[in-house]
Amino acid sequence: MASTTDLSHVRTPRFDAEVVAEQLRDGYWIEATDLTGDGALDLFGHGLRLGEIYWYSNDGTWTRRLAADGIHMPVGADFADISGNGVSDIIVCHELYGPIGTIVDPDPEGGKISWLENPGQPDKDPSRWKRHYVGRAVGMHRLRAGYFTQSERLEIIGLPIVAEEDVHGVLPVVMFTQPTDVRAATEWPMTVIDHSHFRMIHGAEMKGGLIPGSDRDSLLLASDEGVTWLHWDDNQRQWARELIGTGERTQFEQTGFRGSGDVNAGRLGDDPMAYVAALEPFHGNTVAVYTKQSHAHGTTWSRTILDIFGDPNENGEGPGHQIVCADFDNDGDDEFLVALRGPWPWQGVFYYKALDAQAGIWSKWRVADESVARIATGDFDGDGRLDFATIAYAVDNYYVAKDAKIMVHRNRIGNSR
Repeated sequence: MASTTDLSHVRTPRFDAEVVAEQLRDGYWIEATDLTGDGALDLFGHGLRLGEIYWYSNDGTWTRRLAADGIHMPVGADFADISGNGVSDIIVCHELYGPIGTIVDPDPEGGKISWLENPGQPDKDPSRWKRHYVGRAVGMHRLRAGYFTQSERLEIIGLPIVAEEDVHGVLPVVMFTQPTDVRAATEWPMTVIDHSHFRMIHGAEMKGGLIPGSDRDSLLLASDEGVTWLHWDDNQRQWARELIGTGERTQFEQTGFRGSGDVNAGRLGDDPMAYVAALEPFHGNTVAVYTKQSHAHGTTWSRTILDIFGDPNENGEGPGHQIVCADFDNDGDDEFLVALRGPWPWQGVFYYKALDAQAGIWSKWRVADESVARIATGDFDGDGRLDFATIAYAVDNYYVAKDAKIMVHRNRIGNSR
């Protein structure tokens, strides 16, 4: 029987690569936001080893400047205008590991979150950004800043990856609420929002607009348990969890890992969470998509495996590290990108587009070749199309990319060659 899938709307993705920084000594995290107030998206990024956070000005040359140093093992980061001066500040968690430098030895005194105060004109002020303390929980690995339970004060949700007692122990999910005087505060008030459901949380993606009738932010988490949607229920006045899928379970005896490693939600048509894409399990090799199936009695999710990128290595790890969902071709539907750290051929960025999501039919292209730990999206050149930036994965004891770079890939979808 011939396929009835309409391919007329599918446009081949094309991105022009540009080097922002090369020969990085370490690499892990990257974000895109306006740090200068000029309306253009800049970049900031870091690795785990050197304790240095650099930012790159979108000035035509990607001029590099040091925002902060002496931050022991910065890991996950986010941004928000905490000081209220109209430009983004940087929020980072740090001091994750002890002397061994892996997840088996979280620092019992670490797991700290700090925010770095943007001086307002950082391209003209050579001084370091002032560091302010937020709070801590052992094993802190990811954080997301948004408005989850209310809209007056910024909230930072902190997500440890391992417990002090055991690498696979149950983890506390904590939330810090912005104090009245952010500069004078010695610590932000902390609330434990979950302490009995999650183990080994590796991926955390914040999304707005997923809660029906609300503009509040919510979280998608990738953990031992699989993929979970976590959000505040205004009617019940409590946190609600929806388990979307249990993730990868077949590799556990070989690798010791199960569940999901990173996650993101994609829009199709009017549904902002029509599908959820995941890399599975922790540092996994499997790309899976959970597609929403609506019934008279509720909603279920159907899992489709799209790719398996190589076999797990001697540490039980694969090359996958991040999933990003966004509308790159401006057709109203979200595509998704998969970041692979390597080694070749399992490195770079792959681009997936739904042809028939309900039937599990997707198209795929490789759109970048270099090692990629993280992806940041944004319209860097103001042409109305989403571009993406990448940073290589160069982390001791896990994987160190050759020729580690920060790259910008400019969207040229629809351009004639």
